[in-house]
Amino acid sequence: MALFKDRIDAGKKLAKELSKYANRSDVLILALPRGGVPVAFEVAKELNVRMDVFIVRKLGVPGNEELAMGAISSDNIRVLNEDVVRSFQIPERVINMVSENELKELERRERAYRGDRPKPEISGSTVILIDDGLATGATMRAAAAAIKTKNPAKIVVAVPTGARDTCELFGREVDEVICVATPEPFYGVGAWYGNFSQTTDEEVCELLDKARALPAR
Repeated sequence: MALFKDRIDAGKKLAKELSKYANRSDVLILALPRGGVPVAFEVAKELNVRMDVFIVRKLGVPGNEELAMGAISSDNIRVLNEDVVRSFQIPERVINMVSENELKELERRERAYRGDRPKPEISGSTVILIDDGLATGATMRAAAAAIKTKNPAKIVVAVPTGARDTCELFGREVDEVICVATPEPFYGVGAWYGNFSQTTDEEVCELLDKARALPAR
């Protein structure tokens, strides 16, 4: 049974859990594209805070791309899922090859979504990282690792749904974790949405344009 109608509904429910951050100029929401953007937009709109994207790419196991062996962020910070790397005996040269390919896509998205706009100022900000859900957490882990290098005041990971083990793991890695629902067994993020259709690049750009027009701007 779906917990959320779609990502818009999920964002509204997540916003209620983040209400203490409303109307704060020091708060910056960073969405993980593409699926995290419509969720984050609803949160930013409800809370009246700044929003931007933080681009992370999953490093899929060759031949089983849905399984994450790690992730890479827009600052070329790579996080590996050592358990998966060991289990599949993935050599370093394969990891490097996949990383190079994903870095190209990451740079393409950076150009498409940001254009010539500067990246947001993270130092001293309370950063809320938002995605549409957490399964293995590899992409979110790469995002959090990259944000930590930029001296934020606080890092919050916030998702509508996630695997309980993954949400608990983030509790040890960042300052605060908000997982609205942690159903067991988890199955996967899409299982808990009525509509989990893919978010397009066009939708991401449209929502980012709307986010720049919010009162917080």
